[in-house]
Amino acid sequence: MDYISTPEAAKKWDISERRVQKLCEENRIPGVSKLGYMWLIPKDAEKPIDGRTERGKELQYE
Repeated sequence: MDYISTPEAAKKWDISERRVQKLCEENRIPGVSKLGYMWLIPKDAEKPIDGRTERGKELQYE
């Protein structure tokens, strides 16, 4: 399986690196693993729904 780094995922999903790190810490990205200090994110992983917004909350419960 191919992996991408936190900065690559942030660029791909158009969010901050810190937000990607938080998503990893909260196990919101399927297949993510940690190697030392670096998060390994599956290359084909999809951006999780943002539950912080009203629209994101609507999408979570569909």
